[in-house]
Amino acid sequence: MLHPSYSDLMKVVNADVEEGETPIVNSRYSIVYATAKRARQITDGAEPLIAIKDRKPLSIAVEELNSGELKILGQDDDED
Repeated sequence: MLHPSYSDLMKVVNADVEEGETPIVNSRYSIVYATAKRARQITDGAEPLIAIKDRKPLSIAVEELNSGELKILGQDDDED
């Protein structure tokens, strides 16, 4: 099993959502899509947002998300 689990990552991503609001992420697919997209960015030369010993792009992306350095924007957010 990978750590952190997708359910742990969902809790981190949705931590800033107020009670009663729609969660930013409510499926595993969203977590997988976001980390895969970030891993591709790292592979293409983007600098990691955290210092990590592991050099695997997907592991870096998961740790960025878990640490709160990487944010997933909701559908209504206009930022890139």
